[in-house]
Amino acid sequence: MPKNKTEMSRDTQLKERWEKVVTFLSEKFADGDEMDLDAIIYLIGVQELGKINTTFKKDEKVNLMHIAICKLLEPYGYYEFEFFDKEGWPHYKVVKELPPLKAGEQSVLMKEAIVSYFLEKEIIS
Repeated sequence: MPKNKTEMSRDTQLKERWEKVVTFLSEKFADGDEMDLDAIIYLIGVQELGKINTTFKKDEKVNLMHIAICKLLEPYGYYEFEFFDKEGWPHYKVVKELPPLKAGEQSVLMKEAIVSYFLEKEIIS
């Protein structure tokens, strides 16, 4: 089914804004090498934890990505912030389950959420 003009322009806007995010982060953190979605989610987790100059263990890296996903999907009503533990790690609770999404749909949702995050932080426009 063909997309209408509103959907097409929204897709174009998302693509342009996503490229701004990727370019900004790639230049700042990867010497210009293009960062992928997982790397960007990881960086958001580090940002949200606030422990920027820390070396993380493998299980902590997974937890950082979980923090980022919760933070990114909180405005969509999927997660709600609960508390910071004694080490300063944020904890979220599931408000509603994510609907079953195909891999491509998951990617679009996360890119949309990341773009919104960077718009809110006024890093991109």
